[in-house]
Amino acid sequence: MNKITNELNLHTLAEQVDNAAYTAQTISQLSAQGEALTLEQAYKVQDLSVARRLSRGEKQVGIKMGFTSRAKMIQMGVDDMIWGPLTDQMFIEEGGEISLDRFIHPRVEPEIAFLLNKTLSGNVTLTQAMAAVEAGAPALEIIDSRYDNFKFSLEDVVADNCSSSGFTIGAWQSPNANLTNLGMVMEFDGKPVEIGSSAAILGNPYRSLAAAARVAGEAGKVLPAGSIVLAGASTVAQALKPNTHVRLVCESLGVAEFKVK
Repeated sequence: MNKITNELNLHTLAEQVDNAAYTAQTISQLSAQGEALTLEQAYKVQDLSVARRLSRGEKQVGIKMGFTSRAKMIQMGVDDMIWGPLTDQMFIEEGGEISLDRFIHPRVEPEIAFLLNKTLSGNVTLTQAMAAVEAGAPALEIIDSRYDNFKFSLEDVVADNCSSSGFTIGAWQSPNANLTNLGMVMEFDGKPVEIGSSAAILGNPYRSLAAAARVAGEAGKVLPAGSIVLAGASTVAQALKPNTHVRLVCESLGVAEFKVK
């Protein structure tokens, strides 16, 4: 039986999701608990959960975009992208090493990252979005759902900060690079595990950046100068394994990599 989700419930759910992420322990999907969240309420849970992180001293440094491929939208039965905040504690130094102990069932996917030099919010043109970019870079995002068996509804995943758990970024490059169809190869220990193109990100990663400005504006937020925006995955994610060197080689942009203990 579905519960009537009120403001008190939202705070309780946010605490539950945050505790799961903080302790690297799974929880049942909120929908499986009988919570019939609307998408708006799911974003409220996300807000409240991230606010708990910020209260512990974390700082928001940007946002990640999700469902940026048409195939994924169709698969999930949605017609728009989802997004979630990135914090400084999620950042992995490029070339650094991580322990799987801080995650539950982590997966990694290849992305394009943007660094803003102007504030963005609301409806902007592609040209305006491009003009707000200081630099672009290859990036790797670690996604790690806090739900049992990595299964969730749309509202579940939004409440869980869109599964975002970690990210690393390669060297920043000039924003003048053409990003529309770059070859992207993700490797484990030097062997390709995913091969794709930046064209999989809405046909052009800058479209994802414009969408990021729009969804931020719709939520009454802004993306300030200095923000990082992960534009979305160019391939499906791969499960991380111990003792693995993960590397993304992106045509024209360079390399992003980290090691798993």
